[in-house]
Amino acid sequence: MDTAAVEVVDLVKRYGATTAVTDLTFTAHRGAVTALLGPNGAGKTSTIEICEGFRRADGGRVRVLGLDPVADAAALKPRVGVMPQSGGVPTGARTGEWLRLMASFHARPIDPGLLLERLGLASAAATPFRRLSGGQQQRLSLACAVVGRPELVFLDEPTAGLDPQARMATWDLVASLRAAGVAVILTTHHMDEAERLADHVIVVDRGSVVAEGSPRELTGDRREVRFSTPGALDAAALLAALPEGSRVGSATAVGGGREYVVTTDDPDALGPEFLATVTAWCASAGILAEDLRVRRRTLEDVFLELTGRELRD
Repeated sequence: MDTAAVEVVDLVKRYGATTAVTDLTFTAHRGAVTALLGPNGAGKTSTIEICEGFRRADGGRVRVLGLDPVADAAALKPRVGVMPQSGGVPTGARTGEWLRLMASFHARPIDPGLLLERLGLASAAATPFRRLSGGQQQRLSLACAVVGRPELVFLDEPTAGLDPQARMATWDLVASLRAAGVAVILTTHHMDEAERLADHVIVVDRGSVVAEGSPRELTGDRREVRFSTPGALDAAALLAALPEGSRVGSATAVGGGREYVVTTDDPDALGPEFLATVTAWCASAGILAEDLRVRRRTLEDVFLELTGRELRD
């Protein structure tokens, strides 16, 4: 059985003279969560809207559940769930009534009452959409996307504005979708969410894939020592005291101080002796190393390395 739910090959999308997506290629599989990550303007939304059949590609090939998302839209609609980031529900519609209406369009829907309970919306079943909080509106949009038992679901920023409890409930629901064999394509700006949920991560920047793999494959085994100092230190001198393959990076910290990140390519080398070398060097230089900690590289670290730290419009 072909496990591919979405296949995108050499996708191109242009808006006038601007090319938003350039030769983008990836595959999302059934029974897996695929996270499509990127800064603002990276081409994520255009790519997802093409996969959903809302936009036409200017080049390349896209197949969703083996079908063309535009030409075969009628056949795909009952099989695909879409959660927009906002909107889509009439402001006067009551929560329970709207979800029951959405369920009535499907042959084997999830019980709307159970879904409302699971997402913490049962107490708001009689509340009009306009009177729901932002987080409740997000959860209702999620419920509408999954109530029809889709084979594939697109989730755009599913936990934006949610409190910790609602966020955990959403994560649990996504995990249950994966366990049921559903393909989930997720976009999020929360790197911890992608690291927690995704089986496969695709990082997009300026319309192209710049990296992909499992969260562990992208982060690797590299650990790092982080600490802050009141002022700048001689990074070259610290580097000279460390084993070959080490690196020393820095960034401006709160209050005008500096935060330093010391890494090594050899995860076995970052043990007590490595840490002692860093702290001993700081002590010999008369530098107070504050908030010193050892941690594994995160998906957010990788994301910023790949896409930069500058703000995008």
